[in-house]
Amino acid sequence: MENLTQIFDLFRLSPATFAVVSTMFGLIVGSFLNVVIFRLPKMMEREWKRGCSELHGETPGVEPTYNLVAPRSACPACSHKITALENIPVLSYLFLRGKCSACKAPISPRYPLVEVLTGALAGFIAWRFGFGMTAVAAWLFAFALVALAFIDFDTQLLPDDITLPLLWIGLLFNFDHGFTDLRSAVAGAIAGYLMLWSVYWLFKLVTGKEGMGYGDFKLLAAIGAWFGWQLLPAVILLSSITGSVIGLSLIVLARHGRNVPIPFGPYLALSGIAALFWGHQLTQFYLPGY
Repeated sequence: MENLTQIFDLFRLSPATFAVVSTMFGLIVGSFLNVVIFRLPKMMEREWKRGCSELHGETPGVEPTYNLVAPRSACPACSHKITALENIPVLSYLFLRGKCSACKAPISPRYPLVEVLTGALAGFIAWRFGFGMTAVAAWLFAFALVALAFIDFDTQLLPDDITLPLLWIGLLFNFDHGFTDLRSAVAGAIAGYLMLWSVYWLFKLVTGKEGMGYGDFKLLAAIGAWFGWQLLPAVILLSSITGSVIGLSLIVLARHGRNVPIPFGPYLALSGIAALFWGHQLTQFYLPGY
């Protein structure tokens, strides 16, 4: 216990040390987020199929265990089980030169990208907020947004397993005036959901098409729960501008079909990160002195 207290004191007195250790911690979390990003949609799909079978009165077959822990990670090309030494964040990718040690199939560079991104966010959060519960809460928020952004990019899904706990944790953290007061947090959650819900139905009534998914409503509600209603205009504006610029670039440069849906979650997540670090400065543009 005394050693733990000394470590905490070191983190309080040396922000640089806390930031470095936090970056290393973030790299490890990033490795786990890669598992979440890859497996959670597949777990959801299995659950949907099981539910459909039960609705049709069928008995679901027994399937091998598949969750965030089991089975062990393996190469998708040759099923080689990833060893502990091959699972060190970033370093293993560099040592293996981006290839499977068994079959030499290329490993997606996105794995180290997620690890580096998560590590950088964890380190910057530590530097920005210092040692304490605010940094821990900010870690949870940022890690959840990283997972959601990449899952939505891959599958156009924003799982309730992440968005709903994120919303409730935001309200809980603001119960004692974390990033905002509880009244603003509750209003932010309600307003965040209703804003995109209204846009969804307006777009559907005008065009007959669905412009976004319900997961987007829940994600904006979660961001509102963390930072209050005051930041919602900035989050909506930033995500819309970013989404429009990237979407048009994909259509013009990458010949992305206009009828191919573009996920909105990554842009909401990016705006949520901006709100985490620069929320006060953003609100000053339209709520000066608030």
